[in-house]
Amino acid sequence: MAAAAVGGILLASVTLYAVLGGADFGGGLWDLLAGGDRRGRAPRALIEESITPVWEANHVWLIFDLVIFWTAFPHAFAAVMTTAALPLWLAVAGIVLRGAGFAFREELSRLPQQRAAGATFAFSSLLTPFFMGTVVGAIASGQIPANADHASLSAWTNATSLLTGLLFVGTCSYIAAVYLVGEAAHRGDRSLQHYFTRRAQAAAIITGALSLATLAELHISNAALFSRLTGRALALVIIAGLCGLAVLGLLTASRPRGIRVPAALGVAAVIWGWGVAQYPELLPGTSMTLTGAGTPHATLVAIIWLSAAGALIVGPSYALLFALQGRQVLQAGDEETDFPARPGSRGGRDRRTSRLRRVPGGMLRQWRRPASAQQPEGRHLTGTSDGERQDL
Repeated sequence: MAAAAVGGILLASVTLYAVLGGADFGGGLWDLLAGGDRRGRAPRALIEESITPVWEANHVWLIFDLVIFWTAFPHAFAAVMTTAALPLWLAVAGIVLRGAGFAFREELSRLPQQRAAGATFAFSSLLTPFFMGTVVGAIASGQIPANADHASLSAWTNATSLLTGLLFVGTCSYIAAVYLVGEAAHRGDRSLQHYFTRRAQAAAIITGALSLATLAELHISNAALFSRLTGRALALVIIAGLCGLAVLGLLTASRPRGIRVPAALGVAAVIWGWGVAQYPELLPGTSMTLTGAGTPHATLVAIIWLSAAGALIVGPSYALLFALQGRQVLQAGDEETDFPARPGSRGGRDRRTSRLRRVPGGMLRQWRRPASAQQPEGRHLTGTSDGERQDL
């Protein structure tokens, strides 16, 4: 019973990572496909402002998943990490590179460097979920042996694994586009709402097709798991399909209010359908089960209590974070603070509104003094006194 409860906790954290962190990955994909500097400026700005305040928080769930997995089921963890070592390392490299690319794009001053950092962020956002998906596909298709002693290329390059990798990419792009439709509607930006609506519709159709293709391939690679998906987990499969149709209907009717709920519920139904179908197996095709491969009972009970305590702490924090984000309280570009910057650069306060202007790339470039206190033309001071521009 304790092992099953820990398995549920693990599945719940995977779900949270998919519907929250997955949106981060999908945002990177839409950043990649946004087009050139001028055409892609507005979509990229919305993606950046949506991701930035919740970036680190969303990826906490990946760390939680790994800690629970290796603590509760160390033998299964070792088997997966050994057999699928290469795609896992590539996924980790992608996470590091996308974080660096996203951060440095805002700090670099030259356009070619900004483009290189942006491309790093975007391509890593595509590759990371793909390699994560191939690992899940390897598990689902029974390609992970219980006593793995070396890495295997064939374990994660079979048809089921590759389709699952593509399904992960499609799911991330779908849920990100749906979230961005809601974000644009909340801000009253009709243009971006229509922009991401078209992309959400395309992503929903492609992801649905990939889901059916993966299910069909699973019928060949793991008939037992397929029969349980279409048996005891059939209700969850149907819920996932209905949620996808509901999202498409809302998008077609241009009714973005509440659209994020069925999108997230559909993704959650897919994950829990997989978990219910695979239960009680940890690694299909082997004798590893939740109870047989788990740590001692006392350790499992401790994990349950610690997870409950963590939920009581993290849950309200998350609620506050997303509430502040929804009200756009966390957007630094709307603050009335005087930010010194490099003389002669673009941006700064609008002379008519006295608000800070954001320029491409999201950086606040220059602060201008009130017109009544402007220095004569050609005079540039470097100092720290009030009202003077400071060369940083």
